[in-house]
Amino acid sequence: ILPFEVEHDAAEPVGYLFKSDYGYKVLYLTDTKYVKYKFKGITHMMLEVNYVYEKMLQNVKDGVLHQALSNRVMESHFSLENAVEFLKANDLSKLQQINLIHLSSTNADAERIKNEIQQVSGVPVYIGGN
Repeated sequence: ILPFEVEHDAAEPVGYLFKSDYGYKVLYLTDTKYVKYKFKGITHMMLEVNYVYEKMLQNVKDGVLHQALSNRVMESHFSLENAVEFLKANDLSKLQQINLIHLSSTNADAERIKNEIQQVSGVPVYIGGN
């Protein structure tokens, strides 16, 4: 188990890379807006995609979400846009599946996120819980 630093508004936030004796490499990544590391040989991911930027902006405009909370979320959580860029920057050649985690109940669009992540990654994508 290898912890690594991530960007979040908490004390000592980390993500984890798990390696098994059977060749699996699982990346667990949540509660972050940005990851400065690149990974090779990942077989499975548990990946936060908390919100879709334009959906969050619409929720602020409609009064569903307070601007201060929106700002906090954008400074501490992965958007669909950031998740896509993260995937494009990493080696996905051994990736077998992605489990999406920590989707916002109001600021995410689960089907859109699933479809876009699946299109970029080329692997099955499953939606987990918060």
